Amino acid sequence: MDRSNQTSSLVGFILLGLSAHPKLEKTFFVLILLTYLVILLGNGVLILVTILDAHLHTPMYFFLGNLSFLDICYTTSSVPLILDSFLTPKKTISFSACFGQMFLSFAMGATECVLLGMMAFDRYVAICNPLRYPVVMSKATYVPLAGSSWAAGIANSVVQTSQAMRLPFCGDNVINHFTCEILAVLKLACADISSNVISMVVANVIFLGIPVLFIFISYVFIIATILRIPSAEGRKKAFSTCSAHLTVVLVFYGTILFTYGKPKSKDPLGADKQDLADKLTSLFYGVVTPMLNPIIYSLRNKDVKAAVKKLVQQKHLTEQ
Repeated sequence: MDRSNQTSSLVGFILLGLSAHPKLEKTFFVLILLTYLVILLGNGVLILVTILDAHLHTPMYFFLGNLSFLDICYTTSSVPLILDSFLTPKKTISFSACFGQMFLSFAMGATECVLLGMMAFDRYVAICNPLRYPVVMSKATYVPLAGSSWAAGIANSVVQTSQAMRLPFCGDNVINHFTCEILAVLKLACADISSNVISMVVANVIFLGIPVLFIFISYVFIIATILRIPSAEGRKKAFSTCSAHLTVVLVFYGTILFTYGKPKSKDPLGADKQDLADKLTSLFYGVVTPMLNPIIYSLRNKDVKAAVKKLVQQKHLTEQ
């Protein structure tokens, strides 16, 4: 049987979701729906204030607006599918829809990794070379930096998704996940996936390892510079300009490490519990983290808080 016949013998994939735990589905449907609405509202407001408030027309808030847009795109590529899986046991998804969702998730995730590195560079220049900041981080610099983040993420997604699409799927078509997560899909291929695994390892080094190393080195210099500031007030002010970004980085990469780096249970009797824990951890990474980003920036950044307050007051005045 040739590859096209092998793949076409399946009508698509079946997403299991939490079908093995029906009692949890309604509860998680409500929780995920509310979380998604908060993501849309919080990130939408951040995008709005970074566009409308002239005080926020700076590189840091331009990157922040991109980050918020990324979070909306990332969750929108997966959350509607997750919610539908709670309502429809063993949700069937076509090949095109599955790989389309995989492409968007991959592109947004890789772009966010690179963008967080760009934001670390922005904070490094602002704190370590403040006099040169307007020159180094001019519009001619920060716009291409953000654009290159998107381009790199999309290019990586094209490579990974196209490689997965070329695989034959001729047997089991049940994906034990909420979405078309690439590792879960690759397990179903009836062919050697070693080249896919190698490609993903290389991509992880480029899009996870290098940005993490870059962020770490940037913050070594940032912290060293802050500690040399003579006044406590000056140190506090300098640290406050990067504390929100550092918190987002710790939440983002900490969740990735917890999701994919924790040891697997070797007890076969606990396989079902382990499987449920893996799914819920993945759900946390894909939904809760994008919800926390606007909350973190709103609580830890006085400029954003002031801009949001100003926007609400203007809306209230126009309604009167």
